[in-house]
Amino acid sequence: MKLYETKDKEQRRALNNWHNNDYCGTIIAGTGFGKSRCGVMAINHVLNTLGGTRALVLVPTTQLKDQFKEEFKKWDCEDCLEKVEVVCYQSAYKLKNEHYDIVVCDEIHLGLSNKYRQFFNNNVYDRILCLTATPPEEPMYKLHLYSLAPIIYTLTLDECVAMKLVAPYEICCIPLELTEDERIEYKKVNNKFVEHKMALDPDAFQYAKIALSSSSVSYEMKAHAAGFYKTIRERKAIVDKAHNKISKFKEIVYSNLDKKIITFGGLNDFTDMLAQSVSPLAEVYHSKIATKKKREALRRFKEGEVNILCSTKALNQGFDIPNANLGIICGLTSKSLSMIQRVGRLIRYEEGKIGKVYVLYVKDSQEEKWLKNAVYDLKGVKWL
Repeated sequence: MKLYETKDKEQRRALNNWHNNDYCGTIIAGTGFGKSRCGVMAINHVLNTLGGTRALVLVPTTQLKDQFKEEFKKWDCEDCLEKVEVVCYQSAYKLKNEHYDIVVCDEIHLGLSNKYRQFFNNNVYDRILCLTATPPEEPMYKLHLYSLAPIIYTLTLDECVAMKLVAPYEICCIPLELTEDERIEYKKVNNKFVEHKMALDPDAFQYAKIALSSSSVSYEMKAHAAGFYKTIRERKAIVDKAHNKISKFKEIVYSNLDKKIITFGGLNDFTDMLAQSVSPLAEVYHSKIATKKKREALRRFKEGEVNILCSTKALNQGFDIPNANLGIICGLTSKSLSMIQRVGRLIRYEEGKIGKVYVLYVKDSQEEKWLKNAVYDLKGVKWL
């Protein structure tokens, strides 16, 4: 079966499940499955078959607003656009007493915070379709998603690979050492972290939140809670900006100058440092860059004027860059969702393509634990 026929069959199966669940549900599928097309097909069905007159698409970024509108044109549903609003989650909470025949929530894992939930409480919608690559890991967000739109179809990243909906991938995890000065600083900060954590036991993370917001908690415990969070940030900053990451990053880049490379740093200033270390081969794309400059950076990368695009989080989802085939991750979280989204930038299907990802992490640090959690459910992982 051809790729398009396989995708079409699975997309229709997912939408049929949505139909059978009274037009309410969440589709979870790896990048490359065609979730945006599912959203377009759902809206087209409601507006042109069921007689709906108004639809809303919620997206996390302005870039995705334009991209989702293009999806309607791509799938010959441009006639729907006059009845469709595309709004960012950041603005959706302002909508009140509106009525929509259907709401499509793209990248729903990014739209489940308390602020964004106001939209669902303040407006009326007859049908809802949520789209994401993986469910949220936070218990409260997961509970909200299940109550909002229960999962009606799931296809993991590795299942997408097995069905040849996306290209295969390989994640190579490369351990690095801290410099002597970094090692001393990390040990000092980590000792403070352990001290604060022990004082806050049994559940330090939960108790720290309570301690900082409660008037009945002692000053000493508030100090431990504040110190707990402070040392988490300090510890992460040390591994995020580890000097040896830049050396290894440059080594990988100069060994792969024939490839299109996407790089992810952990902090914006470190992302800038990575780009500067291989200037003028790289462009920067993150939240501190002006929109006009980001668009120009993305254009130059897509058109081959530069072959390296350095980001922090801004490229995690929603970007279709078919000819990018190498990724370098220099900043980590413990979330599998972030890892899957980043790998997804590199595995848009092309015959014979393999998306390769190098993950640079500081061994024997918290970063190693984050990485193990992030790749726990993925098959194409090698530990070097």
